[in-house]
Amino acid sequence: MSKNLSKKNTLKFDDNNTLQIMCGVYHSNLDVIEKKLNVSLSSRGNLISILGNPKNTIITKNTLSKLYERAKLVNIIEEQDVEGIIKFMNDHDKNGKKQSNNYKNYFIKTPKGTIFPRSKGQENLIKQISEKQLVFAIGPAGTGKTFLAVSHAVSFLVSGMVDRIIISRPAVEAGEKLGFLPGDFKQKVDPYLKPIYDSLHENLPNEKVLKLVNNEKIEIAPIAFMRGRTLNNAYVILDEAQNTSAVQMKMFLTRLGNNSKMVVTGDLTQIDLPSKQKSGLIDAESNLKNINNISFVYLSAQDVVRHALVSEIIKAYKK
Repeated sequence: MSKNLSKKNTLKFDDNNTLQIMCGVYHSNLDVIEKKLNVSLSSRGNLISILGNPKNTIITKNTLSKLYERAKLVNIIEEQDVEGIIKFMNDHDKNGKKQSNNYKNYFIKTPKGTIFPRSKGQENLIKQISEKQLVFAIGPAGTGKTFLAVSHAVSFLVSGMVDRIIISRPAVEAGEKLGFLPGDFKQKVDPYLKPIYDSLHENLPNEKVLKLVNNEKIEIAPIAFMRGRTLNNAYVILDEAQNTSAVQMKMFLTRLGNNSKMVVTGDLTQIDLPSKQKSGLIDAESNLKNINNISFVYLSAQDVVRHALVSEIIKAYKK
């Protein structure tokens, strides 16, 4: 505990059931906050008192406030959720922004649960895909670009806001070798679409995914299959967009139809195109950034939600 202690700050919470969810079993979530933020917490009735240095006390108050709001929406809050919010609040503080107890909750509801942002970048991504018709999510591996896009698409489908989900990915790695792979066309391209299936299975029961795919409510296909189509009443996702050509990107974007939403994800540090070929994602970035209702969201190593080492690896390679 820091020697520079401020006077005790006390927060009052209105609903005891929500407070119990927030605190966790045997107050385990409060233990995490104490350890991570170097503060001392004491709970009595519907009051929680905070003792710590002024900066950590403010971050703790905001962490508790956001946890309480989240507890209103879920039945359990786990340690990783608490750590995510602490990181969220720490990043907020490092950016020099004014701290406030009033945070709007951005989240995605799917059949398998409620998904909350775990970083400022993810919060902005959920905000933009909720509000804009076309969003580009650009950032390194592990920042949740594809997962959040697929999750949002699932939420739209199950709520009836769209009739179908269409997800595409360039099979750049296959190239001319595609014809030499065993099996029919679906068996040949499925390995390149595996990350999409993984995201779907995290949001829907396995049998539901299979049923929706068979009923063509969810379509997953290489980008070449998009040519000549108009995609109405659909949630359309283009993944690994850095590996499209400029012609492919333009073709894909112009498929957007009425009552549809489109999210394009990509990582500009992992372009697998021939060295002389310009990435369609870079081309779109330079041509479309000033158009209303199109948003570009940039994620960084700070938004990585995989193993902590992934963030360090990304930073090392960037140097």
